Amino acid sequence: MSHPVHNLSERQRRILTRVVSEYIATGHPVGSKWLVEAGGVDASPSTVRYELAELEARGLLGHPHTSAGRVPTDAGYRLYAESLLDQPLGVARLPVELGAVRTEIDSALRTTTEMLSHVTSLLALVTAPRLETTEIRHVEVLLLQPHVVMVVVITSTGGVTKKLFPFPAPVDPKLAEWAGAFLNEQLAGVRVGSHALQQRLNEPGLGPREREFLETLKPAVTDLVGGGEQMLYVGGAARLLEEMRFADLAEINDLVRVLEERVGLLELLREAVDSRRLYVRIGDENRLPHMRALAMVAQNYGSASRNLGTVSLIGPMRMDYVTAIRSVRGAAAALSELVGDVFED
Repeated sequence: MSHPVHNLSERQRRILTRVVSEYIATGHPVGSKWLVEAGGVDASPSTVRYELAELEARGLLGHPHTSAGRVPTDAGYRLYAESLLDQPLGVARLPVELGAVRTEIDSALRTTTEMLSHVTSLLALVTAPRLETTEIRHVEVLLLQPHVVMVVVITSTGGVTKKLFPFPAPVDPKLAEWAGAFLNEQLAGVRVGSHALQQRLNEPGLGPREREFLETLKPAVTDLVGGGEQMLYVGGAARLLEEMRFADLAEINDLVRVLEERVGLLELLREAVDSRRLYVRIGDENRLPHMRALAMVAQNYGSASRNLGTVSLIGPMRMDYVTAIRSVRGAAAALSELVGDVFED
């Protein structure tokens, strides 16, 4: 027996597309009478009714008991969304200029998230590059007090960390000044957490005094990569909940639970990072239990040789997939262009 999605005729595909797009637009079941009157389907009403029944038998459409019209099933949404991926939908240009926040990846990601949710009225999620993918941009060694040294590290994403180091005896200001110059000379452009970073710190020509001082300050740069959770930016939660206020209460509850399951969301988005094409998951395809009534459209972004993060939209299965796909592609392209300058390969 053939798969229910395979071997659809061109007319069946056209009817399915019209049903899904109309249901997304209105939220009302779509009947054969509307399909014939709206045009776009060159067939008699009886033929359209037959094709609707066939699509229902294949599991692509459902038939609410209270209506003569059809609504898409998870599989119907999936086939519709898949067909859009192969169409030249283009890339939506978001009304935001990331060049204004080019020096701060953090600000760019937050701005992208908010604008994406505003344009689509969906929940927007953007993951930041993991810290170990960033590079050290600058190091400052400051003598706060005679016995206290502060080391400030700035990464290529604009992230700033600082660490204080108390000493039993007063620190020579010239030694602190030398350490700052040495660390910048050795570590600027070196990836955080890399083996190269450790090697650069173990300079064989250092004297005992300098080596001992550096050994004390070393954790400021070697402990940057720890067990910290990947940064996740979320935008549009309140807006989407407002849009869904007349929806099924269970669907709204699912969305809230999704937002609470941060770790599960990050795992889901990491799958999208590894995908070579735009990533769509609808209904039961989602591993998270509370995503089973929702849909997700995601695209990775990154430099020429590696994926660094994910741009995604989550919302009801009855979302506007055309706008979602174009918007996600646009945001991912803008972020890829931005991080291409920061994460040089």
